[in-house]
Amino acid sequence: MKWLRKKNNHQPSLSLEEQRAEKLAELGAQLWALRQEQGLSLEQVVVLTRIPRRLLQAIEEGNLNDLPEPVYIQGLIRQFADALGLNGVEFSGTFPISSAQVNPRGMGNNSSLAQLRPIHLYFLYIFLIVCSVNGLSQLLNNALLQQASNSQNQPYPPQKSVVKPELAQLKESVEVEPVSDTVSGVQKGQVVQIGVTLKASSWIRVVADGKTEFEGILPEGSHRIWKAQEQLTVKTDNAGGVLMSVNQEKAKEMGEPGKEEEVRIAAKPKL
Repeated sequence: MKWLRKKNNHQPSLSLEEQRAEKLAELGAQLWALRQEQGLSLEQVVVLTRIPRRLLQAIEEGNLNDLPEPVYIQGLIRQFADALGLNGVEFSGTFPISSAQVNPRGMGNNSSLAQLRPIHLYFLYIFLIVCSVNGLSQLLNNALLQQASNSQNQPYPPQKSVVKPELAQLKESVEVEPVSDTVSGVQKGQVVQIGVTLKASSWIRVVADGKTEFEGILPEGSHRIWKAQEQLTVKTDNAGGVLMSVNQEKAKEMGEPGKEEEVRIAAKPKL
């Protein structure tokens, strides 16, 4: 009988994905209740945290599918909790980001182990991401400088200024005037090149010649460069947090903070 009782009391362990979904729903409900208690709207929290509204709403609703990688989710929860007056590090530390975190239900009497939170893993992830971004940025900058020095040694043939109807339409469709004005400056026969610098952590998608080159969240301070033969499309959900330069010109903000913006840059066809 004792063996039967132990077998019936045994609960199957949850997978890591199920643990994340369950914990996100629990934390999101707590953040929603605290925000309602303080009388704050999601728009006000967007201003405080500079996190897009759709991500804040996904956290409150426990919608794991609409959120980025777990390490970024933990960072978003920390910022959300800090804005509401909580200890963001302690609050977000309960969200599992790797298999190293064990489900508290299966811990039994090991209460001391249940209190452990992998804060060191979180900082390690951030450190690795920063190092990777800085290394890639350095490589791209060196390649860009080498290309610029080579181009200076080759005289450019005289170019005729021709305004195409397609470029005029594209200029009208782009709401951010400083970025769209650079379209007419693209010389025919050259590749299109854009560089983005993140003033704030933002989601961004880059499509080069119809192929998605990048889609995800870049941390604050990141610098990336993309090139295309025909057209580059850049979309972000935090236009005020993204500085974009076209063909090494002066970088401009894509738009207003917290708002979605999409910019298309097309090269002039060879005649």
